[in-house]
Amino acid sequence: MTETSGTGGTTGESRTSGEVWVVGATGRVGRGVTARLAARGLTVVPVGRSRERMIAAAAEAGLPGDAKVVVAGSAERIAEEIVRERPRVVVNTMGAFAATALVIARACMPGGHYVDQANDVVAVDRLLALHDEAVRAGSALVTGAGFGVLATEAVVAKLCEGRPAPHRVRVDSVASVAIEAGAFGAALAASMVDALAAGGRRYENGRPVTSRLGAGPQQLNLPDGESAKSAGFASGELTAAHAASGAPFVTATSALVPAAPPARALLPPLGRLLSVPALRSFAAGRLARVRIKAAPRPRTHSWGHAVVEWEDGTRREGWLRAGDGMDYTAGVTAAVTELLARGVGRPGAWTPAAALGADLATTAGGTFVLD
Repeated sequence: MTETSGTGGTTGESRTSGEVWVVGATGRVGRGVTARLAARGLTVVPVGRSRERMIAAAAEAGLPGDAKVVVAGSAERIAEEIVRERPRVVVNTMGAFAATALVIARACMPGGHYVDQANDVVAVDRLLALHDEAVRAGSALVTGAGFGVLATEAVVAKLCEGRPAPHRVRVDSVASVAIEAGAFGAALAASMVDALAAGGRRYENGRPVTSRLGAGPQQLNLPDGESAKSAGFASGELTAAHAASGAPFVTATSALVPAAPPARALLPPLGRLLSVPALRSFAAGRLARVRIKAAPRPRTHSWGHAVVEWEDGTRREGWLRAGDGMDYTAGVTAAVTELLARGVGRPGAWTPAAALGADLATTAGGTFVLD
């Protein structure tokens, strides 16, 4: 097993190696992405703080015994190694994307590409703000490459295809995920706390405005006969739905947000508390260490849903069906990464369907159910 570590260096060259680095390769999504990319013949390099865990993850993914790993324990150290070694694509699965995405994505430029699974609106908006910089650098930066963002964005794009911009759009994300036993984990904990801290948001007259966290609760009757409840929050799905549709009025809900009245009443004060950086960091650290029991996914399928309405009264509704939401996320990330590694895509900062088209959702294993 070849290991690289150190303080890194600098280079002005845009030439990249053929390597694909997976940051956080020992986590659930990271393991799934590593195995998928290795099976497709790409040169995959696990990146993280624990050499022993990365070696185990590499072996589980079927990488050769002498496969390279990169040891670096922070986004800043990872960025130094990226600048020094110039991988073709870097996949960020380490979470806390509002803090880590810009550091790692900027290190990929010029010429290298970047992929993450961010879904909180702060992280997604920050990454998309690098668009002009990425175009000049010849790099493709894709955020939200998972069930969160793509499952709803792709449905909106399909429903609006070949039509004028609608007046109103609502998207609903209903992930169904089997729980692995063990610690909650730093990546998932940071992402959840960041999403709560961001509060609520919607688009009115084409502009983002704050709204109550947990607003607009929905009772969704799913196409397979099951049901789910969801409520509103500030998500990357909201940003993507607005961009994909051009609608002036857009809302987004998620089944991960409690929809019951007592729980919804607690969300706004909780979000305000978590907006304090010290409290947010403390909460994420405590949550990451919580031990959880294994549990099956609560519903047979995961669903992305969109309702699109035009001013003339036309209304269209559609769904994307997938399996386990985390497994689908690994499939989306792997599909995006492989395409970028093989030269497909264009420079800029994008959400997944904007970068590679709505049919990426089916390439990753989803199925559209459109009216």
